[in-house]
Amino acid sequence: MGICELGYLGVNSTLTDDWSEFAGGLLGMQQVDRGGRSLSFRMDDRKQRFVVSGEPGEGLAFMGWGGETPADLDMFAARLEAAGTKVTLADGELRDRRFVAQMIWFDDPAGNRIELFHGAHEESEAFKPGRPHSGFNTGPYGLGHAVLNVVDAESLVPFYRDILGFSLSDYGLTPVPLFFFHVNGRHHSFALVGSGKAGFHHFMVEYNGLDDVGQGYDLATEREDGVAYTLGRHTNDWMTSFYANTPSGFFVENGWGGRVIDPVTWEPHETTCGPSFWGHDRLYLPEEGRAKFKDMRMDLAAQGVQSPPVAECPWLFGQLSNGRRKG
Repeated sequence: MGICELGYLGVNSTLTDDWSEFAGGLLGMQQVDRGGRSLSFRMDDRKQRFVVSGEPGEGLAFMGWGGETPADLDMFAARLEAAGTKVTLADGELRDRRFVAQMIWFDDPAGNRIELFHGAHEESEAFKPGRPHSGFNTGPYGLGHAVLNVVDAESLVPFYRDILGFSLSDYGLTPVPLFFFHVNGRHHSFALVGSGKAGFHHFMVEYNGLDDVGQGYDLATEREDGVAYTLGRHTNDWMTSFYANTPSGFFVENGWGGRVIDPVTWEPHETTCGPSFWGHDRLYLPEEGRAKFKDMRMDLAAQGVQSPPVAECPWLFGQLSNGRRKG
């Protein structure tokens, strides 16, 4: 029992034309005509994974987290109310807009809206990407991951860990506090950045092929200020990715090859080597801010610290395993 996936995300934005082109043309989501001023997007066989509200705000509107069973929603509602958090049962109109069978919603201590659901609706028609690519890695791993800027990351850890049951994957304290959490085999589906400010930092979508990321990178470089972080590889989840600037000012990480862990045996730990083996130069920061991260990458290069052999990447390992079975 418990939360098992990041099922969907919603953002507030009045820049719907820009988001239509960004989510469809760059990310390759499928826009679905729902009517009204909001935008709805598919990534797989779910009816809806991403929503742009059409409302002012230019930031996170809600995170939709899936429970394993209907009873999980009752269990979390009781746990949250015992901890002093107001919980609201979603009415039929809201459930219909989210395409779920059951839902409760509430705010975390920092004011971020969280929706817990069960029974996400599926679409009978095949997913049609907004640009050619080999598909998104979703399924049991959910939409991807979501990362929040927060004033005090450590103060929010007990809410997500102890009340919502997220499991800590790892954490780092320099150059800024970072806490990563998993709810399934994806290395992390959620993270907190102790940046000293509040807001949406980014969400991540993972593609099935490295070339999908590379072609997206080419598309992003053709846009004015299209790239926020250059192509690089993370130290904790081994994701090869770049970050694109969205119309609303936060980022979307476009990734491939993310680490799959065993949630049963995984042990949380502190990391001190920095967020990236190479790349991920933060183009949006002033030179002084970029230098801190660059120094950490240069130190890793000098030590020869790298990710595990490429055969441990999920895609290639799967291809090798298929080849052995066929042989």
